[in-house]
Parts: sequence; C-alpha cells; structure tokens
Amino acid sequence: MSYEVVVIGMVFLATMSFIFWGPRDVNEAWPASIGAGIILLTGIVSRLDIIDIISKIGGASITIIATIVMAVILESFGFFHWAAAKLAILSKGSGHRLYWYIQLLCFLMTLLFNNDGSILITTPILILLLKNIQLKPHQQIPYLLSGALIATASSAPIGVSNIVNLIALNIIDMSLWMHTAMMFVPGTLGLFFMSYLMYRVIRKKLPEKLPDSIIDIEDYFFVKNFHPLKARFSVETKRKRTQFMMKILLFVFVMRCLLFVASYVNIPIEIVAVLGSVVLLAWRWYHLGTNPVDILKKTPWHILIFAFSMYVIIYGMHNVGLTALLVEWCEPIVNQGLFQASMIMGGLVSLLSNFFNNHPALMIGTITLTEMGLDPITLKTIYLANIIGSDMGSLLLPIGTLASLIWMHILRKNKVKVYWKDYLSVSFIVIPISTIVTLILLYFWVQLVFAG
Repeated sequence: MSYEVVVIGMVFLATMSFIFWGPRDVNEAWPASIGAGIILLTGIVSRLDIIDIISKIGGASITIIATIVMAVILESFGFFHWAAAKLAILSKGSGHRLYWYIQLLCFLMTLLFNNDGSILITTPILILLLKNIQLKPHQQIPYLLSGALIATASSAPIGVSNIVNLIALNIIDMSLWMHTAMMFVPGTLGLFFMSYLMYRVIRKKLPEKLPDSIIDIEDYFFVKNFHPLKARFSVETKRKRTQFMMKILLFVFVMRCLLFVASYVNIPIEIVAVLGSVVLLAWRWYHLGTNPVDILKKTPWHILIFAFSMYVIIYGMHNVGLTALLVEWCEPIVNQGLFQASMIMGGLVSLLSNFFNNHPALMIGTITLTEMGLDPITLKTIYLANIIGSDMGSLLLPIGTLASLIWMHILRKNKVKVYWKDYLSVSFIVIPISTIVTLILLYFWVQLVFAG
C-alpha cells in the first residue's frame, strides 16, 4: 500500500470522525479544511487540480450562498414567523392537520431555498410554535422529527436545493432543468409516500386536539416576539400583513423559476441567484431601513470552505486510485441492466452516506459513474438514483447529512431532547421503504418519458 493511500485514508477517516463525533460548537468547516490542508501539503492534489475543483464547485457554492442570503432576508421580514403562525391557525385545533401543514411548510421551504437553509429556519420556528401552543416535550418530537426528515429529503426533486447536488450536476455535465424534468415527478411522489408512511408510523403519538391558545398566535408572534417588525406590523391589519408576505413569496418563487430558465438557455444560474438576493436586499433596506451590512455577519460563509475542503479530500482519493477501484467493482453491477443498477447503486450510496456522510458519498459515486463510459440516459438515471440515496436514503441515521447534524445541534441549543431511539424508531421503518419506492418510481418515469 502506497504512502499516498495511507495518508488519504487516515485524513478522510479522521475528518469524518471529527464531523460526526467532535464538539458541537466546532464548525464542520474546521476539520474539513485541516484535512484538505494536509492533502495539499503532501502534493496529492496539485495546483491544476485546485483550479478544476474551483471551476466545479464555484457556481454551486455561490448559488447556495445567495439562496441562503434570501432566506436570511425573508426571516428579517418576519416571513417564517408569519408562515408558522398561519400553520397553527390553519390546523384549526387538530394535531393531525398540523402534521400535514408542517410537512407542507418544510417541503416548500426546501424547494424555495435549500435543505440546510430550511433546517436552519424551520426548526427554530417549529420549536417556538410547538412550545407556544403548549405541547408537552414528548408531543413535540413527532412534529420536529418528521419535519426535519421531509425538509432534508425534499432536496431530491430539484438539484438547486442542495449544494452537493449542484456540484454533482456539474461533474456529469447535466443541466438543472434536465435534472428537474427527470426527477421532479418521481422525487415528489416519493416524498408524498414518505410523508404518508411517517404519518402512519407516528399518528398515535400526535395529539388529537391542540390547546385553545392557538387562536391568538399570529399576534403573539409579531407583537410580542418579533421586535424588528413590531412598530410596523402591530398597527396594521392581518390582511395587509398577509398581502405583504404574499408579495415576497411571489418574488422568491419567480426568482426560483428563473434559475431553471437560465439553466435552459445556458446562463450561469449563480448570476440569477445573486441578482435575486441583491434585489431582495434592496427591498428590505427600503422597507425596514436595515443596513445590508448585517447580512455579511449572518451569512454562513463556512459552507464555501466546507464544500471546497471536502472536494479536495475526495479529489485526493480519486488521484490515488479509489475511483478506478470503484469502477472495477461497480461495472458488473451497472451491466446487469438499468433497473438493477439504479436499485443497487442507490442503495450503495445510501449506505455510504449513513456511514461517511452524503457529501463524500455522492461525490465519490458521481465521479465513479463518469469513468464508466455510459450512454447519456443510463448515466443520468443512475446518477439520479445516487441522488435519491444521498438525499433520502442517507436519513437512516441522524449523521448521514449535514442538514441532520445541523438539526441535532439546533435541538441541543434549544434544550430539546430527541434521542437516537426516537429517531431510529421512525427512520428504520420509513427511510428504507421510501427510498426503494422512489427508486422504482424513478426507473418507470425514465422508461415512460425518456427511454427510446
């Protein structure tokens, strides 16, 4: 075994171990950047490789950061507090109806922004909502857990909702609109099935009736809790408040659609994403008088460092021959046929994601596919099967995705106790079945619409 293989293996295992089990107050970008630094010092990854890495992750990283900036701006408008309050009102006192509205909120927030941003925004809002309607701690867990699972898995239907998906799209030279055309229908149907299956699993834990205090929750959010808008909204009618929020939502939706238009006409989507963030930032400055400089502090710039560092480590593993070894192992699987290949490769990425996190699992799997000389439809279909394994199958354990790690950190910060047994009692039933169903849906959708 060569010196480079030993170094890259030790760096990878040490980096992932620290991300999974290191102190929660240490940002995940730190161990990743230290590991990448060691790889660069050894020369396993060259300067030309770095240029190639930047070209592959640059646009994806800018797009995700711009999207998160939009989420932060909307939070300052009070949009997410308003949305959570509306959920409580729409539930009409039913704990079961509240489950479905929470599922819808988390699904839409991931589609409009991204999975990490959705977790960062919706989890604190749900904690506040569930506490304010006076649910007991054990009654809050099903809502928080099911919301987190659907928010993370909802990055599958459209590639722009997950940074690792965007990077992988660049690797296989697949446009955003083509990803959505092949994946949105089976991915969304798979999510509906997952939501229904989760409901069947946890329905007995949901309260039949919510406390009566829910009626005044919208005013509670804005007048008592949400200080930045207190002076403006506390004297306005609820109708005007809703009209204002719907205008913001419409703008975000239009900008999201323009990303796909840009992809179709070969305009870099990061340009559209940045433009949308700048316009929304100017809107906030005009409406609230808030200096845009505060966004620099609130934006999670460490995502750029994390993505670059992880890709350096994966590129190093590619350079020492890992990809060639995986190609040798996987080619017999792929040659068995598209259905078998999709099921097995999707399952393999699911397992790798749960043990090593979905970032490296999907990137390794995607690079491996590009080395096999597959025809375009086969390459894209198996890649999308990998996406299902990375975005949905990775949720079997609460350490399979960065979003899950963020979710657990937020819960601990808010002193909400969700134990592994609580998580596994749902995930071990829901995730394997949902992943298999979604993989089957993907195969038949591709056969129906794209094959031949």
